[in-house]
Amino acid sequence: MKILVPVKRVVDYNVKVRVKADNSGVDLANVKMALNPFCEIAVEEAVRLKEQGIASEVLVVSVGPAAAQEQLRTALALGADRAVLVETAEELGSLAVAKLLKAVVDREQPQLIVTGKQAIDSDNNQTGQMLAALCGFAQGTFASKLEIAAGKATVTREIDGGLQTVALTLPAIVTTDLRLNEPRYASLPNIMKAKKKPLDVLTPEALGVSTASSVKTLKVEAPATRSAGIKVGSVAELVEKLKNEAKVI
Repeated sequence: MKILVPVKRVVDYNVKVRVKADNSGVDLANVKMALNPFCEIAVEEAVRLKEQGIASEVLVVSVGPAAAQEQLRTALALGADRAVLVETAEELGSLAVAKLLKAVVDREQPQLIVTGKQAIDSDNNQTGQMLAALCGFAQGTFASKLEIAAGKATVTREIDGGLQTVALTLPAIVTTDLRLNEPRYASLPNIMKAKKKPLDVLTPEALGVSTASSVKTLKVEAPATRSAGIKVGSVAELVEKLKNEAKVI
């Protein structure tokens, strides 16, 4: 069984994001970039399935600039077998990314697609669902547990009321939640081996996919600065401030 894992290059989660002076977007100059944490969980799950003998190959795919090869090499160091980069300098929306991934799925014919539920930069939580719709595959989102047996994927997913278990007929798409697993660290030998693993570079034109978007970003702003909290000396003072200053009662 071949598993395809889409991954994304994002600003490292330890970095404080800054908005450009002209409010046109996020300032990425000299900013540390990393593999999206949810994508890292997806890679780990795919590698574990391979280690269990369930999967025969793990393919990682990214859509983005040439620099995204760095994150693909990280995924290869974590245990993936080969990588594909769909290289584009454009800032693409979820639907355009899903269309490009659909073209790669058509070429590679994986039996299972495991992807992070969302990227920590855009937080859209859309690409996995859109890809499932374009491919006509069953989908299990927000997975906290995944089991593969007898041509089916059993997914335990987190919902508002607790947990829900669904059975998906392969091929299928699973999006990962935080509690699915704990990603491993790449060892130095595996980092060195990853440099020799195959990494193919494609373009949207080569895949025959139009990435034109009907959505335009007008303005990007940082969140409003929160005022400091205060301590009150009594319940009466708290009620007075809630009533007259905050005006919530």
